[in-house]
Amino acid sequence: MLRVALKSLLGRKLRLLLSTFAIVLGVAFVAGSLVFSDTLSRSFTALFASTVGDVVVRPEGGTTQQGGPSALTIDASVVDELDDVDGVARVDGNVFAVGVYVVDRDRKVVGGLGPPALAGNWSDAPAAGGEGLALVEGVEPHGPDEVVLDDSTAERAGYAVGDAVPLISPRGESLMQPTLVGIAGFPDGGSLNGATFAAFDTATAQDLFLDGEDVFNDIWVTGEDGVSQEELRAAVAPLLPDGVEAVTGDAAADESASDLLEAISFITTFLLIFAGIALVVGAFLIVNTFSMLVAQRSRELALLRALGASRRQVTRSVLVEAFVLGALGSTIGLGLGVLLAMLLRVVFGQFGLDLSGQPLIFQPTTVLASYAVGIVVTMVAAYLPARRTGRIAPVQAMRDDIALPEASLHRRLLVGVAMLVAGAGVLTTGLFADVPRPGWWVGAGVLLMLLGTATASPVLARPFLALARAVYARLFGTVGNLAGQNSLRNPRRTAATASALMIGLALAATMAIVGDSAKASVDKTIEDNFVGDYVVSNTFGGEFNTTIADQMADVDGVDSVVRQRYQFTEVEGDDDALGAIDPSAVEPLRLDVTEGSAADFVDGTVLVQRSFADEHDLGVGDEVEVAVPSGDQKWPVVGIVEDNPVVFASVVTTLTTLADAGFEEADNALIVFAEPGAGAALEDRLDEVVADLPIVTVKDQAAFAEEQRAPIDQFVLIIFALLGLALIIAVLGIVNTLALSVIERTREVGLLRAIGLSRGQLRRMITLESVVISVLGALLGTVMGLVFGIALMYSLRDEGLEVISVPTGQLLVFVLLSLVIGVLAAVFPARRAARLDVLRAIATE
Repeated sequence: MLRVALKSLLGRKLRLLLSTFAIVLGVAFVAGSLVFSDTLSRSFTALFASTVGDVVVRPEGGTTQQGGPSALTIDASVVDELDDVDGVARVDGNVFAVGVYVVDRDRKVVGGLGPPALAGNWSDAPAAGGEGLALVEGVEPHGPDEVVLDDSTAERAGYAVGDAVPLISPRGESLMQPTLVGIAGFPDGGSLNGATFAAFDTATAQDLFLDGEDVFNDIWVTGEDGVSQEELRAAVAPLLPDGVEAVTGDAAADESASDLLEAISFITTFLLIFAGIALVVGAFLIVNTFSMLVAQRSRELALLRALGASRRQVTRSVLVEAFVLGALGSTIGLGLGVLLAMLLRVVFGQFGLDLSGQPLIFQPTTVLASYAVGIVVTMVAAYLPARRTGRIAPVQAMRDDIALPEASLHRRLLVGVAMLVAGAGVLTTGLFADVPRPGWWVGAGVLLMLLGTATASPVLARPFLALARAVYARLFGTVGNLAGQNSLRNPRRTAATASALMIGLALAATMAIVGDSAKASVDKTIEDNFVGDYVVSNTFGGEFNTTIADQMADVDGVDSVVRQRYQFTEVEGDDDALGAIDPSAVEPLRLDVTEGSAADFVDGTVLVQRSFADEHDLGVGDEVEVAVPSGDQKWPVVGIVEDNPVVFASVVTTLTTLADAGFEEADNALIVFAEPGAGAALEDRLDEVVADLPIVTVKDQAAFAEEQRAPIDQFVLIIFALLGLALIIAVLGIVNTLALSVIERTREVGLLRAIGLSRGQLRRMITLESVVISVLGALLGTVMGLVFGIALMYSLRDEGLEVISVPTGQLLVFVLLSLVIGVLAAVFPARRAARLDVLRAIATE
């Protein structure tokens, strides 16, 4: 039986090619995601190991939750004290800053998205994890007019040694143009993963980023040969002042790498979700393929039963074919996954995450996961068709036509409805109940509802297929009637093929509704709450220099400028944003204080937005606990304000309080109020203030709304691109179903041709069958997408997404696109059917 199964598989290579391709795509996405994730992890682990000393001495709370430096520093005298400790080879003080952008020759910012823009003092101190940055060209910087750049940044910006380099800084001078005197790199290989780095001499760095004080952000202590990191840490720790700690370089590197990898872990999760979608859609294709292949081989399998093969042997022979198919698809998919990982590295490089200096990491777990996923999915998908083969009675070999026994449509309807109800319950729980990991509940509910619809689709599709037959008969006569009857002949097959397309379109329709609703909510929010005349912000969502507000306040026609600042930290035990404004800004920002008084809003107090207060049961007089660099603080609530998106944080304190908490001073947004009659020319004058600062923009209400919509469009576009994989597999499913259907109906096709059906009419008949499948999938997918999209947006109404908008035009495009898919999917099967020799087709058994 094993030889029979293998010969059968080899004898039907072309028939199984498309099914194999479905597994290849699914496994490729899994393998590519895992390889890219492992490469990302190894790259950052290696990077942080090369950016710490043997022991790192740092202030407690020296970095913010976003990884940037706080305002807490270490006095330079500590360097001299530690230099005399036994076992210490050298001690180096470090200055570093975040948000110092390099501007290229085309006046565009290098990087900015994702990886940070770093600056600091140049140091040749050895790194704990091997050789760190070292000069590969030029000399070290000396004086305020010299700078060193990392080699990747210099190359991307187009600068060589001797060029003037424009730098934008959030502190000190907002625009500098030092001369590039050196280029740094990793001689042993490696990169900054897309981050940019500008280095000055120590005195200049202190002037620029530490207000000229002789202090450091942290200190590296390098041990003598034979002194371990733990021994070195134990030696220096007793000499440190209060509020300063010493950690080993390994611990500091692991901490930094773990925090960052946890923050970007969503990338791997995101990619694996779409790999799962591709595999689910591919499973429909495999089920369909094996069902049709088993049906076509029914006489052969019945003869094997008549010759003494047991039910288990016949079933096992089909599963052997599935195993070989899964193994082959997994092998090809694994190879394609490596190519996909390379493509992902290039794509993420366009967004600033440059991993070109890190070779791809190919772990054994990737191989095991790829084969496990590919083989298991294929075997499970083939199980039901394989099980049906065991029901073939030996006596059926004596008959001319052999029909495989199948479960009743009534049973499938009951199972499908049960899955739909269960899925709706799980989805509702995830959306509205307070449960752990609600995203998993939502995902499980969506999957159950999609599978339930697919299970019940043969019954749900019958009215549509009957209507399609009637419409086809009216529009296309006998050819249309034949196409309609062929679709009705096996509703299970038609519905199963349509279900694969349904899943992709359901998710696409959901995202279309989410994207359109999010943009409509943004427009409404801005229209209802926009204050002032212009908004000034960083194009990357970060900070900018405080001098800009001062300059804009002096512009002719400006009445006042309101500063807004925020920092991400822990507020009441949850990750959230802590905002800051001047107390005088409460009225111009139209903050509606419904409890308490704005007059009590002074340094050391907070205002809390209504939704946050309700969620944490806070009232006037209660204290809010906030984790800040200077140590956890408890500030009293002096006012509850109605939710206002103009203020970016749920909890707001004063500018002075935020600075005293240990955060460096920089603005995140400015609201500019114009004098009456200032006119449109004011915007031009404001633009002149930031003309040399491409990271800072001035926007009126319309431009601000457009800027807020842009990330939503980009996100939805990425989702559509990834869902395209599932749609490609679904289209392959239609092609595969039609191709196998033509093979199955070879004699029928020959008879139709013999009684006068032309080649053109035959091609039209098969095309109409394909269109029925596509439109059925599109309608089911659109309806499911409407349900999912509206339910999801309804659940988010308390998150500021109050408007539910259904993009009717976009959904209509999906349906029309399905018509095109149906026509294109039929090209190959229709061409093959039209080329069949009539006499040979009639003689086919």
